[in-house]
Amino acid sequence: MLNSQIVFVGISPHPPIILPSVGSPEDRAQVRNTIENLEKLGKKLKEVNPDSIIIFAPHPDWGFNVPLYFLAKDFKGEIQQHLIGLESPQFYFEEGKKLYDLKIKNLKLKIALIASGDLSHCLRADGPYGFHPDGPKFDKALIEALKKKDIEKILKLDELYPEAGECGLRSFSFLLGILETSGLKWQAKVLSYEGPFGVGYLVINFTL
Repeated sequence: MLNSQIVFVGISPHPPIILPSVGSPEDRAQVRNTIENLEKLGKKLKEVNPDSIIIFAPHPDWGFNVPLYFLAKDFKGEIQQHLIGLESPQFYFEEGKKLYDLKIKNLKLKIALIASGDLSHCLRADGPYGFHPDGPKFDKALIEALKKKDIEKILKLDELYPEAGECGLRSFSFLLGILETSGLKWQAKVLSYEGPFGVGYLVINFTL
């Protein structure tokens, strides 16, 4: 293999409550769609058998451990983590481009990319940050923009909906920077979206 080949791309939420060791059976029943679709995503990951998994996460620990429970529990291989800070989405979009040019395209490996993060935390009055109208608006706009591949709009969502209380936009922007530079033809397929606890959980498989 002369160049790296991106063989898997996904977006995964990372709520601790989906873990059997954290969430009660009643809690996990409320996010059954998320759990089932993460397991489906994990099967797709196993099928492509990547040499390396690269994860972009907005937090240490949770952003790394929770998705891997589903996405790599049966996978043995190299796992690289990139933590995301508080710069603008545009900044991380550009960083994704740089990472592809400087490292990924030269790895000579089959690569899996996973953007870890939740959507708005302001979907319900009893949610972690209470309710704010920016919350559901942000989630809807992000999902529609991903479907339409409207990267320009995605990079401005934090300005359009500043009170959404999201944590995944920068991870997603980093991922989109890689995809943009790679030249791959991709389409975001939404497997599930739900927010029963006031936080938006989005699972996406990118067809390549």
